Amino acid sequence: MAVSQLLPWKRTHSLPIRRSADFNEARDPFFALYREMNRLFEEVWNDFGFAAEQERDAAPSVDLVETDDAFRLTAELPGVDEKDIEILLEDDALILRGEKKSEYQDRARRLSERYYGRFERRIPLPAAIDEDKAEASFKNGVLTVVMPKLRQARQAARRIPLKAA
Repeated sequence: MAVSQLLPWKRTHSLPIRRSADFNEARDPFFALYREMNRLFEEVWNDFGFAAEQERDAAPSVDLVETDDAFRLTAELPGVDEKDIEILLEDDALILRGEKKSEYQDRARRLSERYYGRFERRIPLPAAIDEDKAEASFKNGVLTVVMPKLRQARQAARRIPLKAA
């Protein structure tokens, strides 16, 4: 079998490309090779279950509920200290950053494991928030952030009456 039969010289699909103002990634063959190699290694690690486990451990589960007056975000952060959490409101989005640290030691089996990982979640908010009245609380590994909507955002929605035919 010839090498030309093994290499896909003419692709039928294109790689997803992230646009950047600094340089044109679409024309850079090394960047395409870099992305393809990363994709290949991610597939291999996913087959072993390593990457999925790390992603699951690092990224917090988040629940965002919208009411007429406010948004309420609940995030599960077991094993995270209050001092390791940072909450920001920026560009109509809530940014949740933190660091998880866990250590496990079993002297009988001479086993010691440590895990340190940073996480960041950016949650876009569809309405304007009153940033001065936003509140956050952290109890038993659950973070709750209540963000009241601005008066203009509350009045922007208008119900349309439904008439029976």
